[in-house]
Amino acid sequence: MQFSKSKRTKRFNFNISRNTKSHKTGANTVSITTNPIDSYSTSRSQITMTVKEAKAFQNFLNSYINGNS
Repeated sequence: MQFSKSKRTKRFNFNISRNTKSHKTGANTVSITTNPIDSYSTSRSQITMTVKEAKAFQNFLNSYINGNS
């Protein structure tokens, strides 16, 4: 099953693209792109990771944002 979701904020675009039946490289990705705004940045940057890497990043953020470590 294929699906794609996006979320936009003032500073970032978050995108996820999944194909649950595919095992090909790049079939399941998460990307975070910056939106250039006045004082924060003047250029666009992007990071793309696999869904597995994104889950590890999520666990890291959850641990430290919630103050558990």
